[in-house]
Amino acid sequence: MPAAPMVFTPAAAAKVHELLADEGDADLKLRAWIQGGGCTGFQYGFEFDDGQNDDDVAIVTDGATLLVDPLSLQYLAGAAVDYVESLTGAQFVIRNPNAKTTCGCGSID
Repeated sequence: MPAAPMVFTPAAAAKVHELLADEGDADLKLRAWIQGGGCTGFQYGFEFDDGQNDDDVAIVTDGATLLVDPLSLQYLAGAAVDYVESLTGAQFVIRNPNAKTTCGCGSID
């Protein structure tokens, strides 16, 4: 079995399970994507999706699914999707070793 193109951490998977329990729809999946624009180029985004396209890459950790479309995957290959809590807040984050600069104006839907 080939290695996953990205890492979907257990912390992120646990938060997905928690949010889906609150939502009452265990069939939803977390989708990570990139869009152009932003102050330093690309912006990362997250949303819950009830569908999976034929060309999506699905990464499953502890029963939670992360979806990434092929266009976004070419920029996210080797990255890790994590969930972090700190004094400044809690959020899903992408740690991308390919990124030259980062932008603080991404969004979570």
